[in-house]
Amino acid sequence: MPIITIYQGASGEGQELAETVAEALGYRCVGREVLVEASRRYGIPDAKLNEIVEKGPHWWERLLQDLRPYRIALQATLCELAHDGKLVYHGHLGHELLPGIGHVLKVLLTAPIEFRIEQIRARQSLTDIAARHYVEEIDKARSRRLMAMFGTDWRDPNRYDLILNMGKMRREGAKRVIIEAAKLEEYQPTAASDQAFNDVALGSRVHATLLASPDLRGSAFEVHAQGGHIHVKGRVNQGLEEEVVKLVKNVPGVTNVTSDLYSVPPEAFFGP
Repeated sequence: MPIITIYQGASGEGQELAETVAEALGYRCVGREVLVEASRRYGIPDAKLNEIVEKGPHWWERLLQDLRPYRIALQATLCELAHDGKLVYHGHLGHELLPGIGHVLKVLLTAPIEFRIEQIRARQSLTDIAARHYVEEIDKARSRRLMAMFGTDWRDPNRYDLILNMGKMRREGAKRVIIEAAKLEEYQPTAASDQAFNDVALGSRVHATLLASPDLRGSAFEVHAQGGHIHVKGRVNQGLEEEVVKLVKNVPGVTNVTSDLYSVPPEAFFGP
């Protein structure tokens, strides 16, 4: 059975639906706790991570801030949670954190704008105007967040496997559709998809470990994993090339390391 991600792109049904799907399949259901785990394990400040993931930076903040540590830490943690495949993730990032893996079923929940406004108005006791403003701001924030972290638009239907209109379909019906889709041969794990998952998991874990190292702040890496072999390349502070290789070798699952690193003096990171 596949890993399932549910993006609540339009309604308030995401968490409830994810929980019912997970219960029916005997899966684990996770959401916001992924962020907490990421911040704790890889040294990312929880408050800052929530600020980025929930609010999304403005364009001028993105010019000054590198979001890769947050993205890589989230990816590494989600892979750890999904290592046995029995996972339903509900949230706004999951469908982008597991790229190129065939046994991931990516679901988008959608609904007409008036339906969404009515849901928000009822749930939060808002006026129609306030509820409409809330929905519009949420959409803008999500668009900024996904574009800043992944360079993608959450409204692109090609990024999902299944799109459900919650303005017409009840939760029970949506659960049944997702469960039936999860049974399709196209979404079952294969040797190739398992290897793709393992490579993403190991590569992101290595990358997150490097980005979390205080000695390597300001460095820039590209990390690729293939069957336990890690290829790391990029820029490091002068004299730290061996430290990078040592850190990579200490990550569980790494069997071999190939490095292509170039060093610069410390002042090059900060300017005159």
